[in-house]
Parts: sequence; C-alpha cells; structure tokens
Amino acid sequence: MSYTSPKQFVLRSTRVVTPQGVRRAAVDIDDGKIISVVDDWGFEYPPEVQIEDLGDLVISPGVIDAHVHVNEPGTDWEGYETATCAAAAGGVTMIVDMPLNSIPVTTTPPALAVKQATAAGKCWIDVGFYGGLVRGNADQMTPLCDAGVLGVKAFLCHSGLDEFPNALERDLKQAMPLLAAARVPLLVHAELLKVPAPPVTDPRSFAQFVASRPVQWELDAIQLLIDLCRETRCRVHIVHLASGEALPMLAAAKAEGLPITVETCPHYLFFENTAVADGDTRFKCAPPIRPGAAADLWRGLQKGIIDTIGSDHSPCPPEMKHLETGDFTKAWGGIASLQLTLPAVWTFMNCHGSNDLEQLATWLSTEPAALVGLASRKGKIAPGYDSDLVVWDPDVTWQIKASELFHRHPVTPYDGCRVTGKVLRTYVRGKQVYHDGHVLGRPNGELLTRNQSGTGR
Repeated sequence: MSYTSPKQFVLRSTRVVTPQGVRRAAVDIDDGKIISVVDDWGFEYPPEVQIEDLGDLVISPGVIDAHVHVNEPGTDWEGYETATCAAAAGGVTMIVDMPLNSIPVTTTPPALAVKQATAAGKCWIDVGFYGGLVRGNADQMTPLCDAGVLGVKAFLCHSGLDEFPNALERDLKQAMPLLAAARVPLLVHAELLKVPAPPVTDPRSFAQFVASRPVQWELDAIQLLIDLCRETRCRVHIVHLASGEALPMLAAAKAEGLPITVETCPHYLFFENTAVADGDTRFKCAPPIRPGAAADLWRGLQKGIIDTIGSDHSPCPPEMKHLETGDFTKAWGGIASLQLTLPAVWTFMNCHGSNDLEQLATWLSTEPAALVGLASRKGKIAPGYDSDLVVWDPDVTWQIKASELFHRHPVTPYDGCRVTGKVLRTYVRGKQVYHDGHVLGRPNGELLTRNQSGTGR
C-alpha cells in the first residue's frame, strides 16, 4: 500500500493530548514539525493545505519505547525491519535499542558503528541506541557517550549471554562518575543475587520459577544503586520494576533529590489477574510477573514514583521458548509485545477506573523522551516538536492474534487477549507510516544519537 504525506497538513480532533490537557484542537504540521496547536477551528489556512477532521478520535504524541531488544546484527531473533513495522503498527514513533542480544554486543564505539550500519535504511520509525557496561569496560563509557549513545545499560546479575557479563560494584563505581559528567543515564537490570533462591524441583512450575528470583534480589540491587547514585550523582534508571516492595525506598530517594527514575512494563500490569499455567513459558521474563504486584505498581505510577512504561520487547525463535516441554529453567526469558504497549496499558487503566489520556502520554511519551535526552524535540504535541503522532480509538475492543502482529516470531502471551484501544494511524515526523492495518511507504526512520538530540534533562 502506498501513501504520500503532504508537506503541510492539519489534523483536527476534539481530543488532542497536549501539555495543557486534552482539548479540541487543530494540529498544523509542516515539513515534519508541529507549527501550531490552536483551539480555533475557524483559523484560515492557505487553500493548498490539506485539513482533515478526525472527529473524536484521540491524537496523542507518538509512543517512545525506551526499552527494546532488536537483536540485530548477528541473530534471527528480531530485526530492525520487523521491529519497526511492529512499532509503527502500535503507535510507537521511536525506540531505543538495547546493547545485547546482538552480535557484537554494543560495548565499544566500533560495535555501535556496526549496529548503526546494520539499521541504516531498514527503519520505519526513529531509532536510538544504548551502550553497554559490562565487567571491565568502564573505560569505554566516555567514548560511547562521545559516539552518541542515549544511555548505558548494565546488569547486576547474569544477563543470559556470556558475551554480556554483569557489571560488578567496582565497575559501577568506575563508570558512574564518567556517565554523570556526560549527563548520560545508566539503565540497570536491578537484581542482585546476595541471598540464595529456593531450588526448582519442577521445571514446569510457574510458582517455582517466580520463587527462584526472589523479591529481595530487586531490593538489594536498588539499595546499592541508590547508594551509588547518592555518591556519584549519576542519573540512574531502574528498568522493568516488577515489585511494589521497592517503592518506599525509591520514593525516599526521589524526595532526597537523587536523579533516579523508574520503569515498569505492560506485562507486569496487564496480566495481574492471569493464572499462568504450569509450562506456559510464553510468560517467562526476568524479573518475573509477580502475582499481586500490579496494584502496588499502579499506585507507584499514580504517585510519580514510577516514571515510564517500556515494553522490554525481547523476542526469540519459538524453539528457544521450549513450549513443548514447558521447562522454565531452559526457556529464554523475554516477552514479545512491542506493538501492544498502548492498548495493554490503556486496558489496564480502564480496569482500574482511569481514562486519563494525559497521564498515559506522560508515561509512554513525555517521560521516555526526557530519559533519553529528547525532551525538547519529542514526546509532546506542541509547537516546534517533531510531528510524531498516533491517532487511535480509545473505545474499540478487539482481540489480539499473534499471527497478525508484525514482529518476526509469533509467540507472545498476549495471543487471544482482548484489549481496548485501537491504533489507526501513526505519523513519524509528519510522514504517515501506518494506516489501519498497513505499514506505509518505505523505511525513512532517523538513527538518532545524543549529538543530534541535546544533552538531556
């Protein structure tokens, strides 16, 4: 399907999500930028400007997914072409790619250059990149920052890949002052294996899998990061928070003024009432989906203790999920969900009595843009910003079919689930890249670096 976006056009709706609230407005777009957002629909535009009235469909800032594993080059797990098509279909206008699950892992500037070259010409949406902090490479932090990474990712436990070993406390102490000087955030998989886990006697047992990654691992890791953040003033972002028990210490750290932000993921919220069957390894992720945690995470979002929601899209070939044996000890831990963040979170919010479109945009767009240093360019519908927009119907309920999703491998625990909120169009810098089931045009996404995007918060 082909579609050519005009250079200048206007979209109107009764529900435009702006920094001033959700309001009736006309969004004037010219050459990829938002020129104006006006209430007066009687404003006179030149006759050549295309004006489209979208009624009461929602126009939100495009979703920025700051936690995605594309896994290219070097694997057939996912790829920039399929990942960015899925993103476009989900209203996502920018992703930031994690430094592992690709070969080579992105722990040096030459490896970053390989990843950028691989992505060039394949992306339907804008893409940024993280570097990696592993054991012994703290001396690469300044070169990676100079090369334009939007953040640096570290694990405090085994990543699952021998080529991306977890950082030790001494690595953090060496790297964090360098990242603080560069004003680049450190993103951390916060599980620290200080206490022993109970043994797994039944590899198909979901309960035993959850118990094998105790909440205390998260608590110990987060306490260490708070202490190091206080010492170094390095910006720290806790990724995929799965436990509400960490919220008091995080709230106290924020009240102290420490530069700490927190992410949770759609699956920790959406599957709150799902009784995961033994052997259903589609649900394996780390930290695990903890029964009963969603209510606490929801309160953390509402109170501003949790800042962002990212998919942690981490697909793998179906055979690596060990679906036939249902062995949680052998299955790859990761959930494919890049296309589904907006409807999954909106459905969860509706189930908890919220229809706050402005708050949704804060978690999915505004705060992720701030995290990666793009707060003055992306994440808002306001004059001067990139015209990254998603047009969607918040009232439509539909059933997810894994076979119809755009990411490479059709394995996801969302298969068969009913959700509310349907993406109809996605615009990236004024170009329509998705329209009602079809990815449009050709890949014109920009590969963003910190040198292009400013210095952050």
